[in-house]
Amino acid sequence: MVRYAEPGVAEWVESGGGPLIAVPEAVLPFWTGADGEETASDYDRACEVDGSVGLLPVGDSTALVLGDEPASTAFLPDHGTFVRWCAGNSEDELLASVPVALHAAEWEPEISWDVPGAVLLFDAAWPGDDSTSAEHVRVVLEPGRYAVRAAQVQPGPETWVGLVQLRRLAHR
Repeated sequence: MVRYAEPGVAEWVESGGGPLIAVPEAVLPFWTGADGEETASDYDRACEVDGSVGLLPVGDSTALVLGDEPASTAFLPDHGTFVRWCAGNSEDELLASVPVALHAAEWEPEISWDVPGAVLLFDAAWPGDDSTSAEHVRVVLEPGRYAVRAAQVQPGPETWVGLVQLRRLAHR
């Protein structure tokens, strides 16, 4: 994890050039990253996700792929949102723009994600077993179904952010 400011402000994850993935902790051993033995590795499957977000089966669960571009990403629990640093002069400026960006966002269509609990966000090239020794962020989520929506927003003249917002859906 990368820190750009004071500890505790935001923990950022970067990738080596490919997508980031949020894998439920319960199924981490089933994510093989770029080390898969089949013709298409799990990393290859993640790279095939078209657009800002997508879902991939992992074990008996599903992982969330943050596609589109390999931007540094943090999770802001107060907003239930992954924030992707596309352009900005400083972390403070970028984080201060998030409320405006959330309000101004033109959201892509929502997808529905069933989550068994906490997830780890890391570079999709890493195997799940190695993710805790690699750069990662643990995101505590209540088990359940979430609506996931994404947007690209320019909240300031030199600030661009990608947003991936999670909203817990009511039990049925």
